[in-house]
Amino acid sequence: MKNRSIKVPYLARVEGEGAIQVRVREGAVKDVKFKIFEPPRFFEAFLRGRHYSEAPDITARICGICPVAYQMSAVHAIEGAFGARVDGPLRDLRRLLYCGEWIESHALHIYLLHAPDFLGYEDAIRMAKDYPNEVRDGLQLKKVGNDLMNVLGGREIHPINVKVGGFYRLPKKEELTELIDRLEWAIDVSAKTVRWTSTLNFPEYEYDYEFVALRHPSEYPLNEGRIVSNKGLNIDASEYEKHFAEEHVGHSNALQSVLKDRGAYVVGPIARFHLNFDRLTSRVRALAEEIGLTPPCTNPFKSIVIRALETMYACEEALRIIRSYEPPEQPAMPVHARASTGYGCTEAPRGILYHRYTVGVDGTIREARIVPPTAQNQKSIEGDLARLVPAFASLPTEQLTHRCEQAVRNYDPCISCATHFLTLVNEA
Repeated sequence: MKNRSIKVPYLARVEGEGAIQVRVREGAVKDVKFKIFEPPRFFEAFLRGRHYSEAPDITARICGICPVAYQMSAVHAIEGAFGARVDGPLRDLRRLLYCGEWIESHALHIYLLHAPDFLGYEDAIRMAKDYPNEVRDGLQLKKVGNDLMNVLGGREIHPINVKVGGFYRLPKKEELTELIDRLEWAIDVSAKTVRWTSTLNFPEYEYDYEFVALRHPSEYPLNEGRIVSNKGLNIDASEYEKHFAEEHVGHSNALQSVLKDRGAYVVGPIARFHLNFDRLTSRVRALAEEIGLTPPCTNPFKSIVIRALETMYACEEALRIIRSYEPPEQPAMPVHARASTGYGCTEAPRGILYHRYTVGVDGTIREARIVPPTAQNQKSIEGDLARLVPAFASLPTEQLTHRCEQAVRNYDPCISCATHFLTLVNEA
């Protein structure tokens, strides 16, 4: 492998438009680029001058797969600015809505986007000829998550029922209890998915990542918690910008995030699993131990199994919330605007999602900042590519190229999310 080039001009089975390029010269990796060429969409600029009540609906449009994550981080940040805290059944409903998003997003990735890599298929349609039951289970599992989002959010894509302080409309108890049988089915299918994915052929690759995720005192993190890492970080969301920085590189229309003075880090299922294994339900932990996958797990290719474990957890958590649900008296608690800045950080399916809003006394958003999960994983994706190419140099170029694509899909990148904003500089 004296001189070699790996090029993928258009990545498949990812959300958004991206490419990869790795160049090897004289046996050494000289250039690695995870290129994001999807045009930036400037959502932070769209938010300036809008009333705070519009933030959940505007930010939901950033992504059609994980809109709830954007809504939840937005409402938490704005409520924090106003000194408001949503608790009780309303908090449970938000958690339930988030469970729906985790279920549908993880099922989509496991069955339709990532499994074909391990089984040697170009796409899930071809895979379905040989694995019809698995693909059918994946689609039905995704529908369970979509239906949860529909009941709570008003529709499956870009939900419209979330507001600062709670919801516009509360679900009736019977609307949720109708989902109990299907969630029980989903738990069993998720467990089957865990066992199935655990038998896949995983490349031998390990790396000492810095994992970053939320950590809650009693829950597996979805909406709330402190930002922690396996290398000593432990901060409140309000301290995020003291420890993390965003950089603009020429080959990406998404800002790349780093930990100041430390560099790349990883967010997402593998980070949550590493830092919160003890917060999973006993049944999920037992299954993880049964298949021999417990922290530390530093092989990113095994993230497909961890997503299946998280899907099972989300189904169990959704079932718990529905069984104990009693509608509150009001769909939302009152909030009162004041001039302040608020911070929110929640766990999107792909990792932590940070929002900051400065709001005026009239309720107008003066400034907004959003840091998506895929932007935070970009540096680690490039690091994996730089290490994988020499590690698997004996593979033919076509197989090595596929391995690099598979490595990118380990992160389930949501490229459209990542291209929400750029700082443009006139260098003339």
